Amino acid sequence: MMVSFFDQFASPFFLGIPLIAVAITLPWVLFPTPSPRWVNSRLITVQTWFINRFTNQLMMPLNMGGHKWALLLTSLMLFLISINMLGLLPYTFTPTTQLSLNMGFAVPLWLATVIIGMRNQPTVALGHLLPEGTPIPLIPVLIIIETISLIIRPLALGVRLTANLTAGHLLIQLIATAVFVLLPMMPTVAILTAAVLFLLTLLEVAVAMIQAYVFVLLLSLYLQENV
Repeated sequence: MMVSFFDQFASPFFLGIPLIAVAITLPWVLFPTPSPRWVNSRLITVQTWFINRFTNQLMMPLNMGGHKWALLLTSLMLFLISINMLGLLPYTFTPTTQLSLNMGFAVPLWLATVIIGMRNQPTVALGHLLPEGTPIPLIPVLIIIETISLIIRPLALGVRLTANLTAGHLLIQLIATAVFVLLPMMPTVAILTAAVLFLLTLLEVAVAMIQAYVFVLLLSLYLQENV
């Protein structure tokens, strides 16, 4: 039983071809494209409003040098939200439950922020490793601790996204299995469990959006320290 619960996180294959590539490219196909008409449709209007609001909120703490990242961070936000939301549909696969994919996003972007900080303002970037006013005997220890905390950042980004989505999918599958098992024996309890399942599904929809936002927000905070 436990093996079948975790089978949903295995990348599906068709004729020996991993379908994770399809799951990654599908969200871009679903996005509405702007029409040549002067008046846009309601869907495109809502999408444009959401993108503008999110971009303004994300770029507000950054200076002009950090605004070059607006397109990249906004695209990543929409991509993660789309993948997470599509993964809640039945008989679908969620690529963001794979730690390798999340680390593939987190490590290069985090490394880019660090390289930008070392190139543009190396003194300030290295100054983050040692707080001001530190006693001399604690300097080596604090430098080691701050260096470890800096290196752990991309790991925390990837693990946070993976763990939250994996836990949510497991809870949904466990409660859904309990509903089917209890339905013939105790219909009343099964109905109450189904109500809990519905509320949990709504919670997972919120988690899918919030985790994508947190992932991009933390990247913007790392960028803010280095620009």
